[in-house]
Amino acid sequence: MLVLMNVDASDEQTQAVCNRVEELGYRPHPLPGATRCAIGITGNHGAVEADSLSQLAGVAEVIAVSKPYKLVSRDMKSEDTVVRFEGSDATVGGAELALMAGPCSVESRAQLFRVAEAVAKTGARFLRGGAFKPRTSPYAFQGMGEQGLEILAAAREAFGLRVVTEAIDHESLALIDQYADMIQIGARNMQNFALLKLAGRASKPVLLKRGIAATLDELLMAAEYVMSEGNYNVVLCERGIRTFADHSRNTLDVSVIPAVKKLTHLPIIIDPSHAAGKRDKVAPLGRAGVAVGADGLIVEVHCDPDRALSDGAQSLYPDQFAVMTQGLRKIAEVVGRTLPEPRNVPAVVAVAK
Repeated sequence: MLVLMNVDASDEQTQAVCNRVEELGYRPHPLPGATRCAIGITGNHGAVEADSLSQLAGVAEVIAVSKPYKLVSRDMKSEDTVVRFEGSDATVGGAELALMAGPCSVESRAQLFRVAEAVAKTGARFLRGGAFKPRTSPYAFQGMGEQGLEILAAAREAFGLRVVTEAIDHESLALIDQYADMIQIGARNMQNFALLKLAGRASKPVLLKRGIAATLDELLMAAEYVMSEGNYNVVLCERGIRTFADHSRNTLDVSVIPAVKKLTHLPIIIDPSHAAGKRDKVAPLGRAGVAVGADGLIVEVHCDPDRALSDGAQSLYPDQFAVMTQGLRKIAEVVGRTLPEPRNVPAVVAVAK
């Protein structure tokens, strides 16, 4: 069920509707829009008595939502969501494409600072890097943990970047909510419903990656889990799905981008690195994603990928990333988007700790 408020409805009238929804035993989810506020209702197992809400002051219309995902749907909010970050002009979902870049894993302070300086100069506003790594092999590098988060936070202060990093369980998510700016839920955890609920109670925006065999509906329902707990700042990510193809690590499903745009107001970015699996395919896939309407990219960049502790084969050298962004800039202009401009970044000496 969805309650649409009048354009001139006051905050007090909106709150009165929320209070009434709670009295009925349901949960209200007010989502302000460009012109009016919409209030989603969850917790009901059947139809909500519309008359008990439609007569309240400030209510324009009460609409039944038939889709299993309610809060993420266009029925709930017709205009696109723009996710913003406290203390920064970085956004995901606006006219400017979000550019997230960095190593697969934080390996040392010196390593991360070198990459962070390079991607910041190219124009990226977000630094990606894993402090906790869910690996196929239990003997592979598992990440630096909280020490890695401390290094990411130091790089944020040095280069003015927002930090995006992955949570793999309840403990790591709590730490990431403390240190980082955006919580990534990886493909392996897309349907870890307990973790999704916890992310929904966190204070930071969530980057939700599509599972390797997940349908679009399953991805949207996973986002619904996060939003149903009260965190409405969700960004979706297409990172490639598993198919019969053997020429790439995964198959980037570019067709899901326009499908997402039709069904949900949430922004969606692409991860060409995990889709490609090889660095020579990353830039072409990135261009394809921007061309079909993605709201940004998350790309793996490493200064010495041959010695990387994870995903070196798909990591771009910094100069390759810079060339890639030049091509993306041209495509962005064609589709009515922009890329953040390169900027001067003061050199920072990264003292190893």
